[in-house]
Amino acid sequence: MSVLSYTVVGLAGLWAGAQNAIAGGGSFVTFPSLLFAGLDPRAANITSTIALFPGQVTTGVAGRSMAEGAAGLSFKTLVVVSLIGGALGGVLLLATPVSIFTHLVPWLIMFATLVFIWGNFFAQKRPDGAPPPVGRKTAVFLQFLIAIYGGYFGGGIGILMLAALTAAGMAVRAAGATKNVLGAVMNFSAVLLFLAESRVPWGMVGVLAVTAVIGGQLGVIILRRAPMTWLRVIVAAIGTLLTIGMFLRA
Repeated sequence: MSVLSYTVVGLAGLWAGAQNAIAGGGSFVTFPSLLFAGLDPRAANITSTIALFPGQVTTGVAGRSMAEGAAGLSFKTLVVVSLIGGALGGVLLLATPVSIFTHLVPWLIMFATLVFIWGNFFAQKRPDGAPPPVGRKTAVFLQFLIAIYGGYFGGGIGILMLAALTAAGMAVRAAGATKNVLGAVMNFSAVLLFLAESRVPWGMVGVLAVTAVIGGQLGVIILRRAPMTWLRVIVAAIGTLLTIGMFLRA
């Protein structure tokens, strides 16, 4: 692969690491960069998942003190649900032919983007003291589905978790830290499966992993201090543009 390809992927990793730590959606950046480098959509998805995993771990550890449970569920319960769901999603991806996955990608990205936009810009705010719209059982179910989706595709899992966790009554800043930890947990099972079953372009993985770790640490600093409004706008714009681009490419 060319120097240009590695440069593009490296810059994408830096951006994606920071974005994952702040609001999620980092794979919206790495996925197209890997397509640009010449990988097919399923290989790009697997490579992105493996490469971003170290950054997710370090980012999750850095912000662990801000992570918490939701809707009456303990944080440990969310971790177990994420681990099981991520494994199921990874199995489903490896069983999906490349041609089918290629046609699914634009729809998957559109779904994640629409959920994020609705949750952050159109959902009505709860009155003070009102119970969250998502209860205990629904929160478990949603996290399990998100974990399956995360192991299968990975694109937008942070966005989906932010939407679900805030709907369960969690503050945005705490939800951001919690989804960082849970994102690493749900991808742990999927990464193990991908390493065992897939041919991995390790050069791309190395560049992407190192830059994503650096970006993730910068993102944690921003998460602690920055206002969230402009971050939401950026993530929504990236998701919208990528959705349009993938539909045009299909």
